[in-house]
Amino acid sequence: MNFWETITGSDITREWKTFEARAAALPADYQAAWEKIKVHLSSYSDFTGRNLVPILDGALGLLQETASEGQSVHEVLGDDIEGFCAALAGGEGAPSYRDRWREQLNRNVARKLGQLGG
Repeated sequence: MNFWETITGSDITREWKTFEARAAALPADYQAAWEKIKVHLSSYSDFTGRNLVPILDGALGLLQETASEGQSVHEVLGDDIEGFCAALAGGEGAPSYRDRWREQLNRNVARKLGQLGG
């Protein structure tokens, strides 16, 4: 990845188009699950979303493999797609981007207050 790709996000766009092409070949129930997975994983994204690319690739690979084996999407993911996504992102209670931003803001405010009070 070069500087221009990093700035413009063209590398992510290419990856995303590849993911969507792969997902389009899945059965309809798997495509619906893919859409839910994308929604639930988005809260674990960093600013650029690059941290999710390997996670999404793995999730889509799982869907492709199990669809080719003839398993139902319910057998693979169960009823808790949100929990599945939390596990993929690093476990239940994994920090989301909101959590990370909140922590950063709190550190900055505490540092500024410490400078004013000291």
